Amino acid sequence: MSESHPPRPASGPVLHRHLHHTPSVAVSAQGVFITDAAGRRYLDASGGAAVSCLGHAHPDVLAAMHAQIDRIAYAHTSFFTTEAAEQLAGQLVGTAPAGISHAYFVSGGSEAVEAALKMARQYFVEIGQPERTQFIARRQSYHGNTLGALAVGGNAWRRAPFAPLLVPATHVSPCYPYREQREDESPEAYGLRLARELDDTIRSLSPQRVIAFVAETVGGATAGVLTPVPGYFKAVREVCDRHGVLLILDEVMCGMGRTGTLHACEAEGVAPDLMTIAKGLGGGYQPIGAVLVQRRIVEAMSAGSGFFQHGHTYLGHPVACAAALAVQQVIERDGLLERVRQQGAALEQRLRERLGDHPHVGDIRGRGLFWGVELVRDRASKRAFEPARRLHARIKTAAMARGLLVYPMGGTVDGQQGEHVLLAPPFIVDDAHLDFIAEQLHGAIDDAIASLPALD
Repeated sequence: MSESHPPRPASGPVLHRHLHHTPSVAVSAQGVFITDAAGRRYLDASGGAAVSCLGHAHPDVLAAMHAQIDRIAYAHTSFFTTEAAEQLAGQLVGTAPAGISHAYFVSGGSEAVEAALKMARQYFVEIGQPERTQFIARRQSYHGNTLGALAVGGNAWRRAPFAPLLVPATHVSPCYPYREQREDESPEAYGLRLARELDDTIRSLSPQRVIAFVAETVGGATAGVLTPVPGYFKAVREVCDRHGVLLILDEVMCGMGRTGTLHACEAEGVAPDLMTIAKGLGGGYQPIGAVLVQRRIVEAMSAGSGFFQHGHTYLGHPVACAAALAVQQVIERDGLLERVRQQGAALEQRLRERLGDHPHVGDIRGRGLFWGVELVRDRASKRAFEPARRLHARIKTAAMARGLLVYPMGGTVDGQQGEHVLLAPPFIVDDAHLDFIAEQLHGAIDDAIASLPALD
């Protein structure tokens, strides 16, 4: 009788995300393309994870990084600030929503959310309301992988193994009209119903105990680009203001131009108390994230303890700040927000033409160059494919075989059921690139479904 053995990890010293698979080796990148060690070239239609807003090897960003390294590569923020950090903060505050006065720099989105949660808590301690200890967020959200960010996040699959370590947080309904808007209600009425749910939840917890409501302005990877219905965030802002609760908007994935305005909340007509940004902030050229902070929060900490009780070794890293400043200057100089709006409309048109009548595409949704395609086994009932089939993983493999990089995910509906594909191409995509994306995604979906065992 043969003895069974557990699968062995893939060879090599790097602990990869998937222990039974070693990914291809990326060796070079230019513009919207990445090339691997076998010479295969891929169109990066997801910007990695909605990161590479300018594409790869942009000369202006590379030059800014080289120049900063020649001046100073690192200085700890307990001793020094740097011109790069100060200039980047000035750029961000100058283009921020109303009332934002400061920027706090970290190394990525999860760190930014963690800092925002602690800043919100410290604000209430400073103003004499230490009884505020509760956060409210939304199901099917994603706010990062640190323990605090996981606690407020609503990604059931990511949370499950670490649930005993997470601080309690209350989750309300996402703004998910494809699945949860009733047939007898308008989009505006649906948004007001969600705002009432938030209001009821704050009241049930006691308004004096709630710190903040945390939400992605446009939903990201967990549920596949959930765009808010008209009036939803204005109603949410009013609920938060009524109860003295802070509004923390997570724009790590959807911000910095991705949806066609520099900040996604501009389209909603609201300004948050704290906002987290990353990904498109530095475009992948360096690890960087930030918290944008309302003046009254800074003033409360200044009048109280006089410092923010938080920190990391690489806060305000000079090379990261120089890279991010260059990215933001290129976006402004080259008019790329308008290009995002134009090419986003063109991408939507192509997706609807190629996939709008596909028997297994239930919804196509998005804004700017940020799009999600939700897959269903049956369009009429919106029934999802069985999770064990892992259709999303098959689509990723099929797309890569066609020279296309997309960002599929499972658990779209409730953490287990449902699948979608996320698209977030660089802001520099041209019409030929968009044609390729739509055509090859259509082919990859068909290839992946054809590889499934026969449907019942």
